[in-house]
Amino acid sequence: MLSKDIGIDLGTANVLIHVKGRGVVLDEPSVVAIESETKRVLAVGEEARRMVGRTPGNIVAIRPLKDGVIADFEITEAMLKYFIDRIGGRKWYSHPRILICAPTNITSVEQKAIREAAERCGAKEVFLEEEPKAAAIGAGMDIFQPSGNMVVDIGGGTTDVAVLSMGDVVTASSIKIAGDKFDAAIMKYIKNKYKLLIGERTSEDIKINIGTVYPHGRQTEMDIRGRDMVTGLPITVTINSSEVRDALWESVTSIVAAAKSVLERTPPELSADIIDRGVILTGGGALLDGLDELLSEELKVPVLIAEDPMHCVVKGTGIMLDNLDKVVKKSFL
Repeated sequence: MLSKDIGIDLGTANVLIHVKGRGVVLDEPSVVAIESETKRVLAVGEEARRMVGRTPGNIVAIRPLKDGVIADFEITEAMLKYFIDRIGGRKWYSHPRILICAPTNITSVEQKAIREAAERCGAKEVFLEEEPKAAAIGAGMDIFQPSGNMVVDIGGGTTDVAVLSMGDVVTASSIKIAGDKFDAAIMKYIKNKYKLLIGERTSEDIKINIGTVYPHGRQTEMDIRGRDMVTGLPITVTINSSEVRDALWESVTSIVAAAKSVLERTPPELSADIIDRGVILTGGGALLDGLDELLSEELKVPVLIAEDPMHCVVKGTGIMLDNLDKVVKKSFL
């Protein structure tokens, strides 16, 4: 008999789905293209992402999740239904149990919106779990022992920092500064310095290919194309890694401050464990050049990047699905 358990990392940038017994079966951007007048869904996922910034007036490519929570309920529901259908979820698994990860500080209203969206997709039971907890488990940390483990999960919409012990969150902080804010900061910097307008995708390419946040990080250059604000014509300019570091500095210092505030509120015994074990970085933001070195320097503890940081949360949901009774707290629902 086929399993009826599905784990979902409902991210601002990407949706990842784990099916019990099959592993990670889906990793797609959280983007939906709709017809603006009829609200008809035209494309979802990677196909819709390719349309961002390139659609005619009657088609809008939107991201229904903002800062880790649902911004557009109907579109999120349509997107979830599409993804669950694509993995055969509603055909093969009638009324599956679904475990969804959410940021640590979401409100009860936001929790309810996530639950309702999953229930309308045919879920028999919906479990909500804190993202850093899933990320820590997916990164291979044993959070069920009486010892301190610290994780910094930098996604698309939120950065979650948490210290975990005995299978639960001891201290945590969630800030709405992550991958999307990095992209916006780069766009703003280039607009102010070069009077050049670039799109989200170009900004993301800059961050991935030449971005760094550490003073002694990589030093590379990149040609970027956009629209000149003065002439209105397309032009090309060359930017380098140190400029990207300047653009990202404000956002990154907010993440460092959040990590420091969590450490300051951590019981001393657990702090001692963190010095031994180090801090684990997960999420797409963990791949930003020099971030681990910067955090290590500022926090005075070792900082390690998880293996396959992009998939830590969804892998964690898979492990949790195998141990649902042990892991999921009813009180969080």
